[in-house]
Amino acid sequence: MKLRYTILSLFCLLFNALSAQTLDQARILFVKGQYEKAKPVFERYVKSQSNNANYNYWYGVCCLKTGEVGKSIRYLEFAAKKKIQNGPLYLGQAYDRAYRFEEAAGAFGEYIEGRVKREEPTEKVRAMLERSKAKARMLKGVEDVCVVDSIVVDKAGFLNAYKISEESGKLHTYNEFFNVQGKNEGTVYETELGNKIYYSKAGENNTLNISLQNKLFNEWSKGIELPENVNAEGNTNYPFVLTDGVTIYYASDGAHSIGGYDIFVTRYNSGSETCLAPENIGMPFNSPFNDYMYVIDEFNNLGWFASDRYQPADKVCIYIFVPNASRLAYNYEAMVPGKMRNLARLNSIKDTWKDESIVAAARERLTAAMTRQPKEHKEYEFTFIVNDRHTYRSVDDFISPDAKKLFRKYQQMEKDYKEQADRLEEQRDRYIHAGKSDKDRMRAGILDLEKRVQAMSGQLKALGMDVRNEEIKSLNN
Repeated sequence: MKLRYTILSLFCLLFNALSAQTLDQARILFVKGQYEKAKPVFERYVKSQSNNANYNYWYGVCCLKTGEVGKSIRYLEFAAKKKIQNGPLYLGQAYDRAYRFEEAAGAFGEYIEGRVKREEPTEKVRAMLERSKAKARMLKGVEDVCVVDSIVVDKAGFLNAYKISEESGKLHTYNEFFNVQGKNEGTVYETELGNKIYYSKAGENNTLNISLQNKLFNEWSKGIELPENVNAEGNTNYPFVLTDGVTIYYASDGAHSIGGYDIFVTRYNSGSETCLAPENIGMPFNSPFNDYMYVIDEFNNLGWFASDRYQPADKVCIYIFVPNASRLAYNYEAMVPGKMRNLARLNSIKDTWKDESIVAAARERLTAAMTRQPKEHKEYEFTFIVNDRHTYRSVDDFISPDAKKLFRKYQQMEKDYKEQADRLEEQRDRYIHAGKSDKDRMRAGILDLEKRVQAMSGQLKALGMDVRNEEIKSLNN
């Protein structure tokens, strides 16, 4: 009995010795970024000496870094007021995470002033300041949208939570679609007809860029990168295209993002291979965290997007909403700031519910989408749209013998066009990496081939129209 008591006493002493860190030990952990381990010690010290500026600063930073943003502000405000050097920097970050963007800009401005006086660089903090100003402007235009549900899932397989209709296309991981291994963070959007994909993969600068490919005769064309105003900077990923074939949603973590990935929208002109200037779709879809994979299921009238706001590192929240026919913003001037901040960060999705009947109907559609079984798919020879009511996928679908004969000619011309277009793309790639003398030699041939491909494109379109007109004659008889 005495031996057991002695062992228990030694265990208690050892436990107390391991858990009772000193202030110096906590400061070492703080410098190493081990905030979770350092926090209990600083909490003990700040409770015993609440007017100590350093204790407030250390504990405030630990709270901020471990996700207790609201708690951190009080302590960081005290530290900044007492002129702790880095106090305004972390206070600005805490305000920013709490959607108090104007106050964040003020704190960052104060920190910049201090660095200017000490003749220290300010570029990184100025970027934080500009982003807080952008968020403050964005907060005044939060979209009035009904969010009907949210689901927290594992980040690794988050695409499985998107139960969109087949009429809206399909979502894949890069590895799944291209049947490859390795760490590929890109996603793939496949159109409903399966004849076009938009995907993201790492480029030469090791950042993700979005490309598209067309499918002709069961063969995929060479990838065409979207224009530079989409792929110009940072990573671009998570593409989705509306059924109009023009409107593209994607996510980027470039300079125009307010934090991590933001969701943007653009419109693509396939004829000129240009995109309109991308637009940040704003709050509540975007936040100081990562927001991405924005999808509109037009068939079910439901929208989806993913966000890691306030989530553990391995989790992501999928929000499901009712898309607006046109953008409608809340009245910022008529609303108290605290409520607008809650709406912007989706603090409670019930706050977005104005009409219970809309929510109920959307949830019925969501339940149906969740339980719908996928259709069985056939492999088609091709997809040829005759008119709004007729899409052919086999030569035997044609009624008119003359149209069928023209279509055979169209198929051969399409194949020739693809070969020449691929050849042109290869020559353009070689030209980019060639030396000056080789470029001079190659230039005339490329220009000639460009004219030929352009002419073939026009001829192909004209022949396709002839096929349709000939077939429509038989359909109308």
